[in-house]
Parts: sequence; C-alpha cells; structure tokens
Amino acid sequence: MSGAVSSTLGAPKGRYQSNPATREAPWVRYTLLALGLSFFVLFLILPLVAVFTEALRKGWDTYLAALIEPDAVSAIKLTLLAALISVPLNLVFGVSAAWAIAKHDFRGKQLLITFIDLPFSVSPVVAGLIYVLLFGAQGWFGPWLQANDVKIIFAVPGIVLATVFVTFPFVARELIPLMQAQGRDEEEAATVLGASGWQTFWHVTLPNIKWGLLYGVILCNARAMGEFGAVSVVSGHIRGQTNTLPLHVEILYNEYQFAAAFAVASLLALLALVTLVLKQFIEWRASRARLETQP
Repeated sequence: MSGAVSSTLGAPKGRYQSNPATREAPWVRYTLLALGLSFFVLFLILPLVAVFTEALRKGWDTYLAALIEPDAVSAIKLTLLAALISVPLNLVFGVSAAWAIAKHDFRGKQLLITFIDLPFSVSPVVAGLIYVLLFGAQGWFGPWLQANDVKIIFAVPGIVLATVFVTFPFVARELIPLMQAQGRDEEEAATVLGASGWQTFWHVTLPNIKWGLLYGVILCNARAMGEFGAVSVVSGHIRGQTNTLPLHVEILYNEYQFAAAFAVASLLALLALVTLVLKQFIEWRASRARLETQP
C-alpha cells in the first residue's frame, strides 16, 4: 500500500488535477455546445425575431396604431391593474409564508408547503373553472352574488382572483429555501438583545433576503402579465372590458389582423426580455453580495 501511495505522490503533478468525468474528447464538447446553441437560437432567438419582424412588417405607423387602438389600450390597462393588485398581495403572502415556514415550527407546516405548490400542479384552466364553479351564475355563491349585484366572473375581480392564484407561489418559493439556508441564529440573537418581531424582520431578515425577494417579485409580475389560461376562463372575452394583453392578441390573430396581433405580442416579448435582464442583474448582485460577506 505504501508503494501505491508513493507512486501516486511521485506521479507527475498535472496528471491527477483534472476530473476524469470532464475529460471528454474535443469533438464531444463542441457537439454539446453546438446542440445547446442550436436549441437556444431555434426556441428563443428566432421566435423573438419573428415577433418583432411581423410586428414591424407594415411600418411604424401600423405598429403604433395597433398599440393606441382603444381595445389595446384597455387590455394594457387591465393587464397592469391585475399585476398591480396581485403582485403586492403575493409579496405579502410570500414573505409571511416563508417567514413562518423557515423561522418557526408548527403543526401543518408541510400542508402549507403543499398548498403553496398547488398552482404548479393544477392547470390554469382548471383554476379558472374552479372560480366559475364558485362565483358563476350557477355556482355555489352565484345566486347570492346576483341578489347583491356583485360581479366576479366575467369582470375585473375574477381576473384578479385568477391572476393571484396562478402567481402566488413565486415569491414564497424563492424565499423559503433562502431563509432556511440562512437559519435562525441572527433572528434569535436579535430577539435576545431585545428587538421586537418587526425590528428583527426589518433590520435582520429583510436585508438578507432582499435580492431573493426582488427576484421573486419580478417572476411573479412576469407571470401575472402573461397569464392566459385561467384569465381566459373567467374573463368572458369582452372586448374593451375584460381582455388582457394575451387575450387581446388571441382575438386579433383569430380575426386575421396579424400585424396588430404581433404588435401587441411584442409588448409581452419586451416584458420577457426585460425580465431576463433584471434576472441576470439580480443574480449578479446576489452573488457579489455573498462574496462581500464571506471572510
């Protein structure tokens, strides 16, 4: 055995520095790289180029006319309204749920985690149908809502509810593993020193989770503005009233108004690009912050 050890120690220094699992032939690396780039170009770059090319095919005048058309303006406003309501609600819920799960032990913790993951396992269309079953004219609460002149389905409240449902896991799912990895030591130390729960959260917890929180909010906002399935079921497709941007694109395309459809779709494509840029910036800032805190 000593001979084996001495032979290993006496081997050339560079012989054992590389990982055998990564010593592929050059043609293997280049093939994998080419495949990755091909999929990137085929499924990301080309669709984006196609959207903007079709949107501008008939010139800027047609493009701008499609965006300032009354139904398009109404769809933009409704999309922004749904996002402005659902994102702050999910922000509050996500932070509260992550705080409870990561920092406290209680009965039903696993059940709460399961409920948070529910929108990931349920089709958005099914979620929309559930709201119709609950609040529709023939639903469980439909007669009472009609008697009190309250409209939820085929109105803005239904769209907001559907948007909240499909987006509420994003903030919580970003924060739970982050807060679990950070542990409870700093919060417990702050509590021992006399800090209140709010002071502990504001001065200890929030600075540690701010980049993950911002990342979750960005993903939540992107999903809220691009949601189609659940919103399509509860909206009723009333032009100028209950159509969001994705629904407006569908209507324009079905009516063979291709230039207008792609013009409106380009707004969603721009949102996706902005989301990617912000995602990369936040990941860079978060990694830099981790490096700065390391001893």
